[in-house]
Amino acid sequence: MTHVSVDPDRCVGHGRCYTLAPDIFDADEVGHSIVRVSEVSGELELHASTGAQNCPEDAITLSK
Repeated sequence: MTHVSVDPDRCVGHGRCYTLAPDIFDADEVGHSIVRVSEVSGELELHASTGAQNCPEDAITLSK
């Protein structure tokens, strides 16, 4: 299992994560990323990784 988190102080709302991985990430009322599923494995882990890799602010952390 991989834990997914978003640092709200770093996220500025580009939306790449929730556009690329809507099953893991969503947007709050101002467009900043929030985590929908905090523990992932298998295919969802790949989706979370794609979202994290495309975050320009490196606001997403994946940890085992």
